[in-house]
Amino acid sequence: MSSAMYERMRDNPKFQELVSKRGRFAWTLASIVLTLFYGFVLVVAFAPESLGNPIAEGSRWTVGVSLELFLFIFFWVTTVIYVRRANTEFDALSQEIIRDAWKEEK
Repeated sequence: MSSAMYERMRDNPKFQELVSKRGRFAWTLASIVLTLFYGFVLVVAFAPESLGNPIAEGSRWTVGVSLELFLFIFFWVTTVIYVRRANTEFDALSQEIIRDAWKEEK
């Protein structure tokens, strides 16, 4: 592809929409994940005794193990959410941008 085509793609309002939507979505997910992760690390550092408590009377599962299992699953789920949105909405918008650039080329 020529540099003129890349320029047309960057000037396309759909490209600005793609960059804006993808960036906002990625930063939102990243903020949630980092807040939960570092929140857990801070609890481990400053209140480790709270993580050793059982989740119920007589339970062998502790708060810490349960919380970390939840975080592990949650992080995988957020990855799946991002990948699905990237493969549907973001890829469709990217294809529209490319098609528009090719139409202008001809």
